[in-house]
Amino acid sequence: MSFTVYDKMNKSFTLNIPKDGFKVIQHVPSNKEGRDQNALYLPPRTIEEEEFNSPQLKAFIDSMYNVMVRNSGVGIAANQLGKRLQIFIIEAKADNSRYKVLGPVEKQIFINPRITKVAPTRKNFWHGCLSAIDEKRGNVATYEWIEYQCQNPKGEVQTGKLEGFAAVIFQHEFKHLMNGTYLDVAKQFLPKPELDQKIASGELPFFEIASDTLPLLINGYTIGKTLDEYNAK
Repeated sequence: MSFTVYDKMNKSFTLNIPKDGFKVIQHVPSNKEGRDQNALYLPPRTIEEEEFNSPQLKAFIDSMYNVMVRNSGVGIAANQLGKRLQIFIIEAKADNSRYKVLGPVEKQIFINPRITKVAPTRKNFWHGCLSAIDEKRGNVATYEWIEYQCQNPKGEVQTGKLEGFAAVIFQHEFKHLMNGTYLDVAKQFLPKPELDQKIASGELPFFEIASDTLPLLINGYTIGKTLDEYNAK
């Protein structure tokens, strides 16, 4: 599906910020009604040329970031806030208690992103999500490193490479823009307290090279394609 033409009256396609601010929307299980009306499961549109470097885009991104920080997240995608827009942010601060062991990740904003190259190897990671509050952690594979192309808030084309935890967060947020969450992919789930105990004891691998049998978080995405091309299939 292409959003070259889209319904500009649909609030989910706009940069408008609700009067009472954003709230993180939660996932809908695949066997429940409501996925067809939940922005987490609907294709997002690209940000258009005239929207870059605008006060509206800046305010929208600032509001996204504030929600992420307020909820102690390390990443957030626009559709987690009910907006079908190709934008996400990643950042892991050095003092983040949840992921301190993995080291900090600098704040980066990705608009209209695509993945251009990936590592031949994958790593396992037990994911949680701001859109999966009170859900079990799920174990999935992500590429050990990725190269990307995107635009920044000024509209300038950016390219780069992310490794380690930064690559994990990028792919987690990219999955949101592909539609869905880790809960739609993972086959292994554990409550966080049990998971922490098993990782601490060495019973479970943590951020190690993963076998090809572990589900890939962004499975179905063709490297190099835009999200519009992905959603057009």
